[in-house]
Amino acid sequence: MAKRHFSIFVCILISCSLFAQKNSYEAFSIGFYNLENLFDTKNDEDVRDGEFTPDGKNAWTDEKYAIKQKNMASVISKLGADLTPDGLACLGVAEIENIGVLEDLVQQESLKDRNYQIVHYDSPDKRGIDVALLYNPSYFTPTYSKPFPLMIEIEGKRKYTRDVLLVKGNLQGEEINILVNHWPSRSGGEKRSSPLRKAAAQLNVDICDSLYQANPEAKIFIMGDLNDDPSSPSIKKVLKAKKKKETVKDKGFYNPMYAMYQKGQGSNAWRDSWSLFDQIIVSEPLLDKNQEGVFFHKALIFKEPSMLQPSGQYKGYPYRTYGNGQFMGGYSDHFPVVAYLLRRI
Repeated sequence: MAKRHFSIFVCILISCSLFAQKNSYEAFSIGFYNLENLFDTKNDEDVRDGEFTPDGKNAWTDEKYAIKQKNMASVISKLGADLTPDGLACLGVAEIENIGVLEDLVQQESLKDRNYQIVHYDSPDKRGIDVALLYNPSYFTPTYSKPFPLMIEIEGKRKYTRDVLLVKGNLQGEEINILVNHWPSRSGGEKRSSPLRKAAAQLNVDICDSLYQANPEAKIFIMGDLNDDPSSPSIKKVLKAKKKKETVKDKGFYNPMYAMYQKGQGSNAWRDSWSLFDQIIVSEPLLDKNQEGVFFHKALIFKEPSMLQPSGQYKGYPYRTYGNGQFMGGYSDHFPVVAYLLRRI
């Protein structure tokens, strides 16, 4: 079967307010999705995963695991497909137990024709959850990857959490850099845990500084479940990610999620309020729409009716796998986010 090419002539007739003249563009999409506890059913004695076993609190059976996998794959298959018919070139994921659950995921019926490959490293997180990157080798070729441990302490003891995953590679011949994150949670309170996320943000800054030293025009995507909103100090003051493109300085960052957040949009909900923890932040070299290479076009929070809680107190919230201790057969407690890139033909 002939493969539809990502680099379609998206003769997106984008309005003249964006472009001085009509051109043809090839489109690409990348995304991030917190898969909410994508655990297998086996008991791993090295981590705290006992609740996700047949005998555990969640009575996590092969049948429930299969439903979870099918639901996750169904959503992923639709991400970016409005402009890029083959879907995402790259997808960062969080809250996955190991490479095995990802190998099962990419073989689901709705995804297997895309031949997604996996970049994954085991992290030291005590729950055993990791971050990873899925990629379609027809469009993206990794050339380098490395996990960067987040070295943080609480009361003199190291807090073991997720690494920051750097993947460098070629997107249809052009080098891009992707940092996949899952920052420390707000457990213990937002204020008390804020220094942990500031440390995670600083680690991203340090990695990006190294990338910029090697290439002052590095095209970088910082993506992940940051457990902070676009206005939080970790993002606004440490990353210095700006809400307006025109205020981004050389080697700076633009956060397209900020405007969505100010409009009340969110990717996850807690105690009757929305947060936008899931973000894709882009580096300054991606903002010039007149360049020959790929540039940032737009970003969005992806959701459709099937992904929403259909009734009850939390109607309209993300439709979860578990809620109030009961298996609901839903998707995730987070919505995925997608960024679209264009390149003039």
